[in-house]
Amino acid sequence: MKKQKKRKLKKSVIYFLLTLFILIFTFSTYKIIKWFVDSYNTKKLTQDINETTEVIESEGNEENVININPPENEKDDYWDFIKQPYVSVDFNSLKERNSDTVAWIKVNNSNINYPVVQSTNNEYYLNRAFDQSYSGGGWIYMDYRNNPTSFDTNTIIYGHSMKDKSMFGSLLQARYDYWYTNKDNQVIKLSTPQENTLWRMFSTYTIPAESYYIQNSFNTNEEIESFFNTLKERSVYDFNVDLISSDKILTLSTCNSATTDERLVVHAKLISVEKR
Repeated sequence: MKKQKKRKLKKSVIYFLLTLFILIFTFSTYKIIKWFVDSYNTKKLTQDINETTEVIESEGNEENVININPPENEKDDYWDFIKQPYVSVDFNSLKERNSDTVAWIKVNNSNINYPVVQSTNNEYYLNRAFDQSYSGGGWIYMDYRNNPTSFDTNTIIYGHSMKDKSMFGSLLQARYDYWYTNKDNQVIKLSTPQENTLWRMFSTYTIPAESYYIQNSFNTNEEIESFFNTLKERSVYDFNVDLISSDKILTLSTCNSATTDERLVVHAKLISVEKR
């Protein structure tokens, strides 16, 4: 009798483990297939956007250019950075496809060359592509609290760090000195329907998920300066960039690889504007 009970118990355990294995295998297979489908759809959509959107890099019209808070030191890298070409985008076709389009972002020597969208919250485009179809890769989007027309003291742009290097996946290069010490990579280009802009990198680091670095509302100039100093002190590299309270900064935020509770952050300050 006892032997029969042991056999039944053993069979039950085996059936349970087998069922559990099948469920895990099925779920893992589903996730892998879904990842490949999302990746394929994202690449196809990105290619289509690039083929149908006019994106031009040009030096800009001097009459429409405003250099922001230029340093007195004539040897400062600032004077070389503002010579980089602006990215200028025809937003008509983009807005026809998605009225949430607010900008276009490009980072040298990376795959980051995308339209930027903005919703009424920071969750929608976590799992929505540019065409608003469901996608685990989401899209590149601006914080819903930001003003995409005139920019705030801190304008934040988010994107997933995809394993195929799409979205902000290639931004993970900013963890390594071979990339962030390359001056060609220290300028971020952002185009909006109102203006084309250049932003100079001044900080990069990884940090546990928090709300401090995505703060975009400040009460005093002293509070802004303290905020800027903290961001500079966090950086793994001294970019030798001075900031004052009237500066505007751009913050790029993504997950640090598969570590979902840690963020890779890049900060850059506005250095030049070409009015359109």
